Amino acid sequence: MTVGIITDSTAALPEEVRAAWGIAVVPLMITVDGRTVADGELDTSDILAAKTHSSSGPSPGAFVEAIADQDQGDGVVVVTVTSTLSITHQSAVLASKSAAGPIAVVDSRTAAGGQALVAVAAARAAQSGAALDNVVARAEDVAKRITLVGALANLDQLIRSGRVPGLAGRAGNLLGLRPMFDIQDGVIGRLRPALSDEAAYQRILAQWRRSRPAEGDAQLHLVSLHAEVPDRAVELLDAVTAEVQPADSFISGFGQAMMINSGTGVRGLAWYWD
Repeated sequence: MTVGIITDSTAALPEEVRAAWGIAVVPLMITVDGRTVADGELDTSDILAAKTHSSSGPSPGAFVEAIADQDQGDGVVVVTVTSTLSITHQSAVLASKSAAGPIAVVDSRTAAGGQALVAVAAARAAQSGAALDNVVARAEDVAKRITLVGALANLDQLIRSGRVPGLAGRAGNLLGLRPMFDIQDGVIGRLRPALSDEAAYQRILAQWRRSRPAEGDAQLHLVSLHAEVPDRAVELLDAVTAEVQPADSFISGFGQAMMINSGTGVRGLAWYWD
């Protein structure tokens, strides 16, 4: 028996990664023109074209069911999207209080590919035979060291959500601005916008390069993430692997709950060094 691992759909784990590490995924919920469905149930284009759309965290009951399925007797660790972005963490904590066995909930302090890396680190520890407390310690250690840097393709969804005034947003789109952001240790930062897609690409890589430890034996764990633009994620991953061979890496999409705010066309990197 091993410790069971659960995460939520914000991590957007590829199916092959989920299967390889035995990670269960609880979907966020998306409400589209009054109809509520699970993250991934509808086409992204239909969601973004809807008159109204919003997302919400899974219910505590959904986590309770997943915990029951994953608990093999050694306990379960639930890795959630950062609590600064969603009530998902709170729902998982509530669920853990009503579960029968030992349950631990870890705030990944990040999202998307960064959250995926935390979940995989926890699963790797669990599969090595680590006890619950050690799996939690590993997940929390990795969560503190994750960096995620990304760029939006345009300002359309930010205009629609009211986060950017319409006039300013349309002007930014005409200028080709690419809003950039990072997430580190639970803090979501707005970076200076890039003036083109190429500039955003180079700045993402530059930030990754600056993070490289001075010692040459550090191992890189990396996700190249994207929102409906897999070719751009491949381009970023190829650029990294041309310089460093990661200990592990994969390409991951953006969950639909994230794309409600970001739109499509996002790309970025999430990583940590061991």
